[in-house]
Amino acid sequence: MYNNYRGGFGGGNMQNLLKQAQKMQEEMQKKQQQLEETVFETSVGGGMVSISMNGKYEVVSVDIKKEVVDPDDVDMLVDLVKSAVNSCTQKIAEAKKESMPDMSGFGM
Repeated sequence: MYNNYRGGFGGGNMQNLLKQAQKMQEEMQKKQQQLEETVFETSVGGGMVSISMNGKYEVVSVDIKKEVVDPDDVDMLVDLVKSAVNSCTQKIAEAKKESMPDMSGFGM
């Protein structure tokens, strides 16, 4: 009745599954590394504040136009910088989500 049983959980099929899983893991690591090396840029306030970040969420550069630096309105500058950082981190998160497929197999 179970003559096809050759030990383990399917014999050669299990080895193929493990090889496929290892290959998927290697591909995911490559994608992760590529994302970490990618520089994401955003600007807010009509280009008054620009931020560049890498895929590790590290700020690479900040550019602030002189016109936006007003000693009497520091809060506006702070808001622009926060907005630029938040925008850039959102871009990185979206890129990671798009490039890293759901590996659970459940589509969640």
